[in-house]
Amino acid sequence: MKLNKVLFGMILSVSTSCVLAAEPAPVVDISQHSSSNSSSKSISERIESLEQKMDARNKAQVNVQRQLDDLQNELNELRGVTELHTHQLSQVLERQRELYQELDRRVSQALTTPAPVATPTYNASNVNDVVYSSDVPENEAYDRAVNLVLKERRYEEAIPEFKAFNLKFPNSAYAANAHYWLGQLLFNKNDLTAAKTEFEIVYNQFQDSPKRSDSILKLSIVEEKLNNMTRAKNLLKELIAKYPTSSAAKLAKPRLANLP
Repeated sequence: MKLNKVLFGMILSVSTSCVLAAEPAPVVDISQHSSSNSSSKSISERIESLEQKMDARNKAQVNVQRQLDDLQNELNELRGVTELHTHQLSQVLERQRELYQELDRRVSQALTTPAPVATPTYNASNVNDVVYSSDVPENEAYDRAVNLVLKERRYEEAIPEFKAFNLKFPNSAYAANAHYWLGQLLFNKNDLTAAKTEFEIVYNQFQDSPKRSDSILKLSIVEEKLNNMTRAKNLLKELIAKYPTSSAAKLAKPRLANLP
């Protein structure tokens, strides 16, 4: 009986030891904790780096936008200057066009009236009657000659003015026009030989002038009046062929059809 108690006590002691040996002691993973802190720190640094990059990008976009605004302002200023110059040029061209139309209208009216008695052509002394100072620019000289015709209607005085202009400014930008209008004035006086000379100058020396087509038409009319019918026809044919869309060509077609 006593022996059984001793055996039971030994078995109980062994069982308790086995149970205690089976339960492991709690362990803390230091490496895993350190890795978690490192990962959290890395994400924070990345976020901070991205924020810095975004700030730099926003600043760059602001600078680019400011430069674009400056360029747009400069472009608007240039457009304004261009529009102003275009308007001024249009005014100058319109003034010249009105002058030419008015003179053409008056010449056309003169052609419908009986021709006056032929008068002698102007010689060098007529030209010398007009005195030009050395500081008179060619624009003022040309305008003065034109105004004698359009504004003051002093046609006789306009002839020596145009002659003097052509002598003083032979290479002027207005040279072709001046010779043409001089030819018109001489034609109205029935001074056909002198008028022919002026129209021939425009025809031969100013190939690119806008007045060349008109000069060809007037030259053909002069040739017709001088009974040079062959050349009159050839000039009209040349005019129609070279300047088919010009107003002079439109007038030339019926004239050519009516020539014998």
